[in-house]
Amino acid sequence: MSVLSYPSVFALPSLIWNMPPDRMSNPDATSPSDASSDEESVRLMLRVKDGDTEAFERLVNLHQRSVIGTVTRMLNNVDDAHDVSQQVFIRVWRSAARYEPSAKFTTWLFTIMRNLVFNELRRRGRKREVSVEEQAEEHHQHLTAPARDIPDSVTQQGELEKAIDKAIQSLPEKQRLAVSLRRYEDMPYEEICEILGMSLSAVKSLLFRARNDLKEKLSAYLDEGD
Repeated sequence: MSVLSYPSVFALPSLIWNMPPDRMSNPDATSPSDASSDEESVRLMLRVKDGDTEAFERLVNLHQRSVIGTVTRMLNNVDDAHDVSQQVFIRVWRSAARYEPSAKFTTWLFTIMRNLVFNELRRRGRKREVSVEEQAEEHHQHLTAPARDIPDSVTQQGELEKAIDKAIQSLPEKQRLAVSLRRYEDMPYEEICEILGMSLSAVKSLLFRARNDLKEKLSAYLDEGD
């Protein structure tokens, strides 16, 4: 089997970084979440294991939206999200020789992402250069269109979505990741358990606490609907 060399990653087309920001949270974009897509991902990864760069390009195409979107929601900064997402796929390439299809590919991929994201959050610590509010504003400037000349109902829905995103971004990191995987990637509890390395009861408890926190943060919007 050929040895996968680290520099060869950078010889690949820059498709990882060409994803338009407004597609990162688009629910209509192609998602590799079903069984047939997972089988395809495993098949491609086994080719990557043999040094197939075209298979790697295809694998990145399948999963970049989910990875970049989730990392953006975790880090609340588009530029940082692209940097970390790049590291995720580089780690996939460098780990290919040791890859074994013992779990869903997305479970393996998002476990790599979790480790890198949590490392980045720990690195930041208290040294954030931009406030949470400013980061959220920057995030939504990239992901949403201006509200002018848009019907009130659409504007209100957009404001609600922004409020939901901002509330999720204020959650502790494990709750934030669990909610993001459940809400945006529609992952089953069992897969979230594997990614977070937690039991099913612990993940359900985590999500229960997160939902209660979100209800409190979004109470103004919920009251309007009563």
